[in-house]
Amino acid sequence: MLQYGGDADWGELDYMFVDLPPGTSDIHLTLVQTVTLTGAVIISTPQDVAVADAIKGISMFRNSSINVPVIGLIENMAWFTPEELPGNKYYIFGKDGYKILTEKFNVPLLGQIPIILSIREDGDSGTPSVLKNDHISDIFTDITNNMIMQIEKLNA
Repeated sequence: MLQYGGDADWGELDYMFVDLPPGTSDIHLTLVQTVTLTGAVIISTPQDVAVADAIKGISMFRNSSINVPVIGLIENMAWFTPEELPGNKYYIFGKDGYKILTEKFNVPLLGQIPIILSIREDGDSGTPSVLKNDHISDIFTDITNNMIMQIEKLNA
């Protein structure tokens, strides 16, 4: 991470996101010790075990020795919607796990990403779903706008 952050000329950036593995490992600690962070976004699935990991992440970032604001939560794989039944939602991994977290920790839910086959297909083809200008791109656009709004509040 030191080389990545210190040896690269990123130029003028509006935002930089660093995708970390789940949990609270040495990678997370090294990052917060070597880079000044505006905040953290916790992304996970609604499964009980994943929500438990998210709680650890929130607690770690909020620890007084780390003190990185948690900008918000994103629930990935929130439900499954088959293409032929776009109005149906099947909560395969559980429901409302992140709603409980937002209330317990007073952290905004930035958005929920459903399991939709075309999102995976778009990723495999290298075409971001957000560029398609449909209901799926709206999900990612809303999440992005919510993140920007929270960052602006934090920076105000």
